[in-house]
Order: sequence, then C-alpha cells, then structure tokens
Amino acid sequence: GSRLERLHRFLRRRPVSPRAGAAAVLGLALLLGAGSAARAEPVGVRFIEGVARGFLSVHALDGQSIGQGDLTQVARNGRVESRMVLRFRDGSLYDEIVVFTQNKSFALVSYKLVQKGPSFPEGLEVSLTKDTGAYVVQSSKGDKAETYRGTLELPPDTYNGLLLTLVRNLPDGHTASVHVVAFTPKPRVIGLDIVPAGDDPGKVGAETRPARRYRFSPKLGFILGAAAKLLGKTPPDQFCWVLDDPVPAFVACEAALATGGPIWRIGVVTPMRRVSSEAPSAPASRR
Repeated sequence: GSRLERLHRFLRRRPVSPRAGAAAVLGLALLLGAGSAARAEPVGVRFIEGVARGFLSVHALDGQSIGQGDLTQVARNGRVESRMVLRFRDGSLYDEIVVFTQNKSFALVSYKLVQKGPSFPEGLEVSLTKDTGAYVVQSSKGDKAETYRGTLELPPDTYNGLLLTLVRNLPDGHTASVHVVAFTPKPRVIGLDIVPAGDDPGKVGAETRPARRYRFSPKLGFILGAAAKLLGKTPPDQFCWVLDDPVPAFVACEAALATGGPIWRIGVVTPMRRVSSEAPSAPASRR
C-alpha cells in the first residue's frame, strides 16, 4: 500500500507506552521518509568560488580552545574541491571533502567524511556520490563496527559540506529550503531551512562591523519531530555568521559536527609571524 496507508495501519494498533510508541513512530517515520521535504530549491550562484585558503579555530561554547584546522579550496576542470580538516587537542580528526559545480546554481558532485577520536560519539568514514546516490558508510563505536552500502534518491538541492558557501550566496533577507544527508550512522535525507536570524557585531581587527546571522533548522515533519522530541533526540538549531558586506565573508558558526555531538564554535584565525624576543641581527656588511 501507500506510505499513508501503512502509517494509518500502524497508528490503529493497540496502545503502547509513550516512549516505546515514540521510538516505533520515529523508526517508521524514518523508514517512510517523513523527514524529507518535497520541493527542491537549488541555490543560485552570486559569487564564483575559486582558490581559497583559510585557517580555523575550534572552541567549546564556554570559550575553551579544543582544536584548530585548515580550509583549502581549488577550482579545476569545471569543478571545485573544498576540504576542511579539523585537528583536536585530544587527537580527534574531522576531515571533510566536497566536490561541486557552480553552473548558475550550486550542485553537489561528491562528498567524503572521516571523523574519529574521543571528541565524537562514533567513528565514521563516509563516501557519497550525488548522481547515482551511491553511499558507503563505515561506523565504529567501541568494539562494534558496521558497514552500510546502498543508494539514496537525492534531490537536486542536496548540499552536504556546502552550507557555508550557500549562506554567502544568499541575497540579503532571503531564505533557502534545501536537503542534507544525515549519517545516523545509516544515511537519511532530511530537509533543512536556512533563515536570516538577525544581526550581530563582528570584529575585524580593531574594527566592529555588522555580521548577518543565519539559523539552520532541520525539517523533521510533525510525526518524526514529535517522536524525536519525546525521545530527547530533537536536533538543535545551528547558526552561522557572515559579514554584512557587498562581498560577504565567513565569520563563525556554532554547530554540531556529528549527530548527537556537542555544539562547537568554529571561526577564522589569522596566521601571524612568530616574534622573537631577541633583536634581529644586523645584516653583514658588503666588502
């Protein structure tokens, strides 16, 4: 039967405890794809992406420094490859590579992710190909290891690894409704709303400049959202800031890098020359 018929038959079963019922509804909603949005809205290109190099910091929300990282991006043969590597003080690693095109609108080509170490609830190695929807997910947690292989029907606006690029390309005041693949560890396609959420001051050296705040809100739907709330598994909203400028620049984001993981603050840092306490030696005189 149809998805709605299966859901109707499920809801007509005899009552169970609230938490058990919520867990069952959550599983059924994920099976039926209740968390995915129907409309695809690829985000248009306002600024062509090219070569980029950046340096990142990772802090807990209480301000404690927990890691640092690098962002590299190159464009070749009509495609752009962007890589973000975060290295944590406890030895954990987050390594994300996304390949995309930018022909009038952004389009994902492929996505890879490696996350491992004590900073994450579980270890993951992920590969995803947009055109075919083919995925491989290897997860590990303690002594338990699992591998998932298969294909997903991916909407044109699937944007794993591209959210920071999208917010820099949204016109002032505009929203976007897109999709991402959540690795739980089994992959699920969910909708995501990107909404302007106000302005905050940002620092550029000694200057204060306005920064535009965006909120990322997962779209779980009524049934899936209610079940997740009862189980205490509702994903929190996440935020990103870009300079409110004709050419916007990334400032920072507050996000969970892993499903069920803590919220961290990721921002940009400026490399500086190491200054010695000793006076520089005078250059040797020419003879």
